[in-house]
Amino acid sequence: MFNYDPKKNELKKRGIKYHAFFFDVILNLLETFSRKNQLMPKVSIIIPCYNHGDYLNDAVESALDQTLQDFEVIIVNDGSTDASTIKQINAYDNPLIKVINIDNSGVSTARNTGIEKARSPYILPLDADDKIGNNYCKYAVDILDKNFSVGIVYCQAGNFGKKDGKWDLPKFSIQRMLSANIIFSAGFFRKSDWEKVGGYNSNMVHGLEDYDFWLSILGLGREVYQIPEIMFYYRMHKVKSHSRSKRMDNYQRIEAQQQIFQNQKELYTHHVDVLFEMISNLQKENLQLNEKKLSKRFQSIFKKS
Repeated sequence: MFNYDPKKNELKKRGIKYHAFFFDVILNLLETFSRKNQLMPKVSIIIPCYNHGDYLNDAVESALDQTLQDFEVIIVNDGSTDASTIKQINAYDNPLIKVINIDNSGVSTARNTGIEKARSPYILPLDADDKIGNNYCKYAVDILDKNFSVGIVYCQAGNFGKKDGKWDLPKFSIQRMLSANIIFSAGFFRKSDWEKVGGYNSNMVHGLEDYDFWLSILGLGREVYQIPEIMFYYRMHKVKSHSRSKRMDNYQRIEAQQQIFQNQKELYTHHVDVLFEMISNLQKENLQLNEKKLSKRFQSIFKKS
């Protein structure tokens, strides 16, 4: 005989409603998570710009021309004072482009500001007067996705502008990298590594912020991968060396290297042979410092805490 119990029936109805409500909540969360994943780009291309309006569009167009569709472009206006540059930056109307305006603070702060706002796991800094090939992001993302030990991805490079041709870069090795910067600024890295090393150092006395940053990532034990194709193009404004250090006077070069050594002391202590080779090379270049004074400058690095 069937006995109808109104209390039990009401509880059953409430249970069904509860489960239905719980199911809707889970479904909404999954949909939100899916949307966020779809909206989250793989690469953030960070373009600091200070009065480079004449060249900026070349850099931006090369970024937008990527075969990888999952990316964003962040232009950081580093306090530009040139009216044409400001007009150019304000003219961009593309959902892939975000513009951030800051007071003039230098390239390190500009990059750090853009990276802080980046939504992607992978970062590519691009100077406003340079360009990248349309497959660069696709290649780099594939490498970073498949190789968790890799922390830096870069490529072969070419020159354009006042001088065209290939930029002859040596094959990467940690010894070569400790002797001189052989990775240009437009290399890929993980945002998580940027956070670990504290970003780009904005207190470099004579520049070399790229060099210092790459060494910091190497200090995390990361590997480096170089794509064997030209996918980065460096604008030559006049026929000159790529190396900023070669444009410094002798004392500035020593001060810059001293700061690099101090910042990356732990890394260099594992490669003392490289350190002594660099001191020897500086002496051979007829620097206007006597051997005793030069040695003291470098020895002072390892006396500091």
